[in-house]
Amino acid sequence: MHTTGHVLDQVGFVTVLTALIAAKRFADACKLFSQMANPNVVAFNVMISGHAQRGYEVEAIKYFQDMIERCVKPTRSTLGSVLSAIANLSHLELGLLVHAHSIKQGLDSNVYVGSSLINMYSKCHKMEAAKKVFDYLEEKNVVLWNSMLGGYLQNGYSSAVLASFFSMSGFGFKCDEFTYTSILSACGSLGYSELGQQLHSSIVKNRFNSNLFVGNALVDMYAKLGSLNEARQQFELIRNRDNISWNAIIVGYVQEEYENEAFSMFKRMNLNGLLPDEVTLASILSACSNLHAIGQGRQIHCLSVKSGLETSLYVGGSLIDMYAKCGSLESSDTVFSCMNKHSVVSMNALISGYAHRYLHKSVILFQKMLIEGLKPSEITFVSILDACDDSSKLNLGTQIHCFIIKIALLNDDEFLSVSLLGMYMNCLRKTEASVLFLELPNPKCRILWTSIISGHTQNGWSDEALKFYKQMHCDAIKPDQATFASVLKASSSLASLRDGREIHSLIFHYGFNFDELTSSALVDMYAKCGDLKSSVQVFEEMGSNKNDIISWNSMIVGFAKNGGAENALKVFYELQNTNVKPDDVTFLGVLTACSHSGRVNEGRQIFDIMVNYYKIQPRLDHFACMVDLLGRWGYLKEAEEFINRLNFEPGSMIWATLLGACKLHGDEMRGRRAAEKLIKLQPSSSSPYVLLCNIYAGSGNWDGANSLRREMKGKGVKKYPGFSWIVVEEKTNLFVAGDNCHPCAGEIYAVLTDLTKLMKEIFEVDSSCDDNLIE
Repeated sequence: MHTTGHVLDQVGFVTVLTALIAAKRFADACKLFSQMANPNVVAFNVMISGHAQRGYEVEAIKYFQDMIERCVKPTRSTLGSVLSAIANLSHLELGLLVHAHSIKQGLDSNVYVGSSLINMYSKCHKMEAAKKVFDYLEEKNVVLWNSMLGGYLQNGYSSAVLASFFSMSGFGFKCDEFTYTSILSACGSLGYSELGQQLHSSIVKNRFNSNLFVGNALVDMYAKLGSLNEARQQFELIRNRDNISWNAIIVGYVQEEYENEAFSMFKRMNLNGLLPDEVTLASILSACSNLHAIGQGRQIHCLSVKSGLETSLYVGGSLIDMYAKCGSLESSDTVFSCMNKHSVVSMNALISGYAHRYLHKSVILFQKMLIEGLKPSEITFVSILDACDDSSKLNLGTQIHCFIIKIALLNDDEFLSVSLLGMYMNCLRKTEASVLFLELPNPKCRILWTSIISGHTQNGWSDEALKFYKQMHCDAIKPDQATFASVLKASSSLASLRDGREIHSLIFHYGFNFDELTSSALVDMYAKCGDLKSSVQVFEEMGSNKNDIISWNSMIVGFAKNGGAENALKVFYELQNTNVKPDDVTFLGVLTACSHSGRVNEGRQIFDIMVNYYKIQPRLDHFACMVDLLGRWGYLKEAEEFINRLNFEPGSMIWATLLGACKLHGDEMRGRRAAEKLIKLQPSSSSPYVLLCNIYAGSGNWDGANSLRREMKGKGVKKYPGFSWIVVEEKTNLFVAGDNCHPCAGEIYAVLTDLTKLMKEIFEVDSSCDDNLIE
């Protein structure tokens, strides 16, 4: 400001201040304001509203505090502006003070001030207080209703948005573009497709369809509903598209995993001359993460640097996540180090990236988060807990559990409860998992029940899994596909056909009989329980609904393990005529079928097809299966040559398979070589000693057999007895060779003695009859 010798009056000062603020010359405006001896309310309003509108919230609040100290009476405009600044900072304490000023000035019943108070409480996540302000106001207009709708939406109360909307309509208020924007977003979040379409019709009828805000909201709603064709149609109808328009369609494609479409729209956006913002870059980086497309991710990184957004919280966090998911943790760390300020989101991205490979680094980051005063979220804890996947990490998992209890985060968080249950199950702590489950509040949701059932099933505790399932049924909690898949696996592990059939009837009852995941589990269960007829029936009832390889694998493996090799191959050849691509499990099942049925040539061809046509890398069990195929049917030389050609050191599974084949065919020389390899790999296992001993005995080499027994005894190698079980009246009875621990052992052995005696008598009679026939 140049000094001219003239002193401005109040009107002059305000006029110049307004011009300076409009020109964004805030330093000059502040300097001029400081020259005012007694600034009036208008001058204060210019400074407060000017700073608040342009993102200088702290300065706006300071001018308001200065105004109060000078006893200048605020107006509704003053309160509206300062409440807006407080809302952007989510500063509840200051908001309460301004609310008190509004009551003192008698402005709390003013519609403009009331709307600002609702907005402030909404952004401070105090919707009950916002509702009280709304209810207190006698005069209500569309602006107030829209403030409540927007507040509920911002805080995730989509159902409350709908309830308020219907109340608003009941009082005769007409919707404007802001009303439609809130209600369409709520429909998208709740998945209310039918209501969304009705609102769309109303929008067209009331001629709001050409409005940019409403058009963007329609694109966003249809994208959230997964109706991408409708979302794209609405997008193409918008004439003056802005960043929000492009972001809505790009985010929609990424969420539905149409990454290539998202990339295409992103390129089109750039060609249209629009610069991507934080939301655009974060969304497209998420697409790169999904595809593990690090090359494209680096290009987006360069663009974010060019845009000056690479260190922003939103884009920085997305870059960290993208690099972590693409396996470039060094790049993730570099981005993290370059960020001026860290958020919980950016720290979570790096913690998640490190967790499974460098858990100790995740723990260090977690500690850093606490030191920086950031509050860990559910995702923070879940990332660490999911990495505590074996007993060696139980101590860390338990400490995290204690910390969660200390900050009272577990109360109603199902997401976190599932991770805790999973941690204890992965660490094989069945008791702790069960105690935690029982301590969770009732009624427990379906996800928690499914988690405890699947955890027991995966660890082989099938009896307990079935008990939990029955309790779930008693508590009237409806199972879903994942529940049924887990409990059917438990039934098949116990070979409990009775339980499996009962579950099958419930699957019909709940309408999951046409679900592919559930049907595949049924096919597998019946096959493992030996009921191939029912297994085939379920498979055939699936009809054309066999779009996933799991269902085909269940049938192929079911036939292969139950002596139906011809049928297994028939299903495999049928599979080749579909669009479903076989995987490694498919070929393992087919090779097993060939091995069990002596189809050696066919097995060789199928192994070749797997490797050279489908480009599937064989696993260890594929190689073992080929050794079994060749060895079982007498091609022992070829089996040994096959092993010698492997480009890795064969494991115990392969040598044990060859040794078993040598025992079958009495090949002492190869059997000895295989046994020596196996003993080196498993020195404490009795299996190679017993198999080789049987080979020696079979060929009459008693010296060799006795020598092996002495060697076993000298090395302290013990042969553990086998065991079997049977389910009677829902109780599993376990029997170990030479064991008398069963509570009914006396009665059982008495019956066995009688049966043995009876069989001997029948055998003697049959032998006598045969002798008479010969004579």
